[in-house]
Amino acid sequence: MTRRVPVAGEKPYEVTIGAGAQRELALVLAGTPRAVVVHAPPLAAAAGSAVEILQTAGVAAEALVVPDGEAAKTAQVAAAMWDEFGRLGLTRSDAVVGIGGGAVTDLAGFLAATWTRGVRFVTVPTSVLGMVDAAVGGKTGINTAAGKNLVGAFHPPAAVLADTDLLAGLPEAEFRSGMAEVVKCGFIADGEILRLLDADPTGRRDIEELIERAVRVKADAVGEDLYDTGVREFLNYGHTLAHAIERVEDFGWRHGEAVAVGLVFAAELAGQAGLLPAAEVARHHGLVAAMGLPTRYAGDWGRLQQVMRVDKKARGASLRFVVLEGLGNPRILTDPDQAWLDAAWAAVSETA
Repeated sequence: MTRRVPVAGEKPYEVTIGAGAQRELALVLAGTPRAVVVHAPPLAAAAGSAVEILQTAGVAAEALVVPDGEAAKTAQVAAAMWDEFGRLGLTRSDAVVGIGGGAVTDLAGFLAATWTRGVRFVTVPTSVLGMVDAAVGGKTGINTAAGKNLVGAFHPPAAVLADTDLLAGLPEAEFRSGMAEVVKCGFIADGEILRLLDADPTGRRDIEELIERAVRVKADAVGEDLYDTGVREFLNYGHTLAHAIERVEDFGWRHGEAVAVGLVFAAELAGQAGLLPAAEVARHHGLVAAMGLPTRYAGDWGRLQQVMRVDKKARGASLRFVVLEGLGNPRILTDPDQAWLDAAWAAVSETA
């Protein structure tokens, strides 16, 4: 069954979820003169299929390979791709297709946003993380030495084709990592996600429904707040600490694993602030652990706090956290008491 989730906004588009969704490239890019398919080495076969689909539809298509994972999201890689776009004569009438996990679709979207000040962009996410988070919402970006995604642009895709057939070859650890973004959506907005994961913490039994529900949570926020000035910020639940962990670990931790620890930390922080009942704090610990995701992290607390203050979600000198005032009711907590922060850290620190 194919599931479709509309994303409203200035440039509305649709997220298509289901087996064989990649075949809709022929419809989405019909009439496009040329397209480049950006992919990482492990996805050469999927990229080849995309090129064949496009060429059969009359689109001159060529695959361009980039490094795998976060190694793709650098200024050096972007510059090399711009050179390739120039070699191919890519114009504003053409398109970029990003096939891969969140890192590759982030890069491909950034390339599309910046080439000739914007060309059409289609994402074909191949991981759970990409399907529910990175590929939806129009945020694109690359990393710098200062932090993650600090250079980027808002550039909504023309379409997102979440082909669940492509999850078959996804390593188990990557599948679990992506599920952290799914459970996040359950905590901030959709209790049914939590009920489904309580019944099957792996998420595999109901994966298409879980992806659809998570996408709807994100689509609702993005449609109302593309530029991340209001309700969209709630999607950053767990991410303030998570991005700091990723940066301190030089992106050696998977995004979802860092988010998992960040979710538990944010729940503990809300508990310290008197916003989240102890039972709901405990539910974060229990469900995240049952999903096979980490709930603790060994790191330098002082260093993590420094990095959090230069995160792109910070506002000036203020430290901001998305927390819950009860399940499904997110809010912003600005400059929480240091004692609350220290107690929340103690709850997730492996040295505690």
